[in-house]
Amino acid sequence: MQMTKVSAPFLALFLLAGCAGKSDFDNLRREVDDMRSHQSKADRDLSAVRSESKEGIEKSLKDAQKDAQKELDAIRKGSADFQASLEAMKVDQQVLTGKVDDLVLQGKKQVDDLALLKEDLERRLTLLEQKLQGVSKEQEVVQKQVAESPDVLYQSGLEAFRAGDMKKARELFSGFVDRYPKQGLASNAVYWVGESYYSEKNYDQAILEFQKVIKNYPDKEKVASAMLKQGMSFINLKDSKSAKYILKELIKQFPVSEEAKRAKDQLKGL
Repeated sequence: MQMTKVSAPFLALFLLAGCAGKSDFDNLRREVDDMRSHQSKADRDLSAVRSESKEGIEKSLKDAQKDAQKELDAIRKGSADFQASLEAMKVDQQVLTGKVDDLVLQGKKQVDDLALLKEDLERRLTLLEQKLQGVSKEQEVVQKQVAESPDVLYQSGLEAFRAGDMKKARELFSGFVDRYPKQGLASNAVYWVGESYYSEKNYDQAILEFQKVIKNYPDKEKVASAMLKQGMSFINLKDSKSAKYILKELIKQFPVSEEAKRAKDQLKGL
């Protein structure tokens, strides 16, 4: 179309000039026709190129749309999967939270149960301690009664004397006499008090204790022993006169006793 517009002015020029022959005109026409032919071919080629470009662009667009759609679908699927995972995580979290709450409640219950158990145990222990205290008091009373019984108290005094603890022996024997002045062993207890002083070489006090046996328990077997030890105490005090008198009285009152024989031996040395 553009070539047609160009060829017309040339043709007019040839006609106006009047110098162009028929052959020249034919040549010119052929050139014009060739140009038109080339123009048509160029137009067809351009149309083909445009068509191909359009198809290519449309195909590229379609491919791009398909790819975009695939990516979009993949994104949507990924989003759906993520959402599903998120929902599953929420459910798991809720379940876990529920389990934690259950554990907390269970733990609290166990703590409460332990507190109740401890309280009950402490109450039982208190009752048991009270019972044990009651038993202990009863045992103390029984032990005290046993310890203060005549036989036990007397034997305790003898054990202390044999162990060499004269002070404790005197306390036990004196306590025996205070509690049981009319008991059969009372005279023996007084005698052992005198013996404890004699062992400590406290002869004056020994003489006084032996005199209690002689005066307060004249019919008891310990009188002869008390008189013998009283005489020996006077000997140790260098009081021969008093010693002779006591020893002679011993021989006179208990002539066949073992103490009388020993008294005779003591008199020989005076």
